[in-house]
Amino acid sequence: MNRRLFHILLLVIVGTSQLTFAQGQQGVSIDKIIARVDNHYILNSDVEDMYMSYISQGQKAPEKCQLLESLIINKLLLAKAEIDSVIVEDGEVSGELDAKMGYMIQRFGSEKNIVEAYGKSIENLKTELRQQVKEQKVVEKMQQTISGNVKITPSEVRRFFNSIPKDSLPYIPAEVEIGQIVRLGTVTKEQKDKLRNQLLELKARAEKGEDFAMLAQIYSEDLGSAKLGGDLGFAKRGAMVPEYEGAALALKPGEMSDIIESQFGFHLIKLIETRGAEYRSRHILLRPDYNKGTDMTSAIQTLDSLRNLIQIDSLKFAKAALDFSEDKMTSETGGLIQDRNTGLGRLTLDASMDPSLYFAIDSMKVGEISPPLAYRTDDGSSGMRILWYKSKSEPHTANLKDDYEKMAQIVLSNKRNNALEEWFIKAQGDVYISVEPEYKNCKILGLDTDRDNL
Repeated sequence: MNRRLFHILLLVIVGTSQLTFAQGQQGVSIDKIIARVDNHYILNSDVEDMYMSYISQGQKAPEKCQLLESLIINKLLLAKAEIDSVIVEDGEVSGELDAKMGYMIQRFGSEKNIVEAYGKSIENLKTELRQQVKEQKVVEKMQQTISGNVKITPSEVRRFFNSIPKDSLPYIPAEVEIGQIVRLGTVTKEQKDKLRNQLLELKARAEKGEDFAMLAQIYSEDLGSAKLGGDLGFAKRGAMVPEYEGAALALKPGEMSDIIESQFGFHLIKLIETRGAEYRSRHILLRPDYNKGTDMTSAIQTLDSLRNLIQIDSLKFAKAALDFSEDKMTSETGGLIQDRNTGLGRLTLDASMDPSLYFAIDSMKVGEISPPLAYRTDDGSSGMRILWYKSKSEPHTANLKDDYEKMAQIVLSNKRNNALEEWFIKAQGDVYISVEPEYKNCKILGLDTDRDNL
């Protein structure tokens, strides 16, 4: 397989779950199976969805042959994972699912906007996305199994850097390291009581004979399911948040729950029916107003105290972030905010940076810690954070001293890709792969597509 193409395919594999979800509601007029890898099938719509996702994001789409090849590689990893008994725990899937939904909320601006865009409730979208996330986690685990033990040495990094012609060394823009400690606000007791009382009133009305579905259409703030009378459809165990699922499964068909609080707000649930390991329910959801009903007093006090301790050197910022920050993604990195694309702790100081970060550090000096600043999390919750302007590097031509980490990442990626490529060549003999004749001109993993047809 061509090395350059292989690198492209790895990038497509990583993005498959997100891209499919982004286009999942577009619809396809005619669909059919175009490839098979053991018991895993690839549909024509899978390729079309990936292609249109690139277009919708203003990116140049790879050729459809490359997209199909990336999907086949994905299924090959899944098939081998089944053979090798590679398992991903439900907790890992749930964590990744929450992170992806957080990204979607940030991209669309709010859960309400997502629901309106897709015409489905957040709960239903998460149910649909869960299997894709699970497959992605299995693929990642297989990749880790194959190439996770690959190591590099400083001499390899040095040789790679020295192999780059001096006039071809990349120009590195200004970069910064920024740390954060986040504390979330708390929804006031008054607002919680207000929402509970509103749902209790609706429950009483339903008990007196009013139609639950009609009440959901009028009052529920889960706009996707509200259109369907609050109906969330059939859900498998583990698909919903634990608070919701526990309350729903404790009911008999036709019964209504007590008022349940979850990360999405407050629910009144009515169980419709159960079917084996699945259950179908309706709900009325009321959400807290995070702008008006969130108390920041405790968050501000905590951050002020931490800032003072750090400034007098009684507490290190990294330790404070690990022990006190309520942002899971950055607390374990000592508070450092990582670039979403590279995973590195240096952010490019340009228009691509989060505007709230850009304008905050614009008035700060390197080494300073900001006072508590208003902050909105990926999932829409309100909070406060303090920022640490750890370092700044000026624009420069790449050199080994300042850019060793970047060079090391490239060398490590190349070695891992080599290991994966060798594995793919061997693994093709362990699984059955077939491709429809219409793709016979595609060079899919070196297969003879005229011979390997469905």
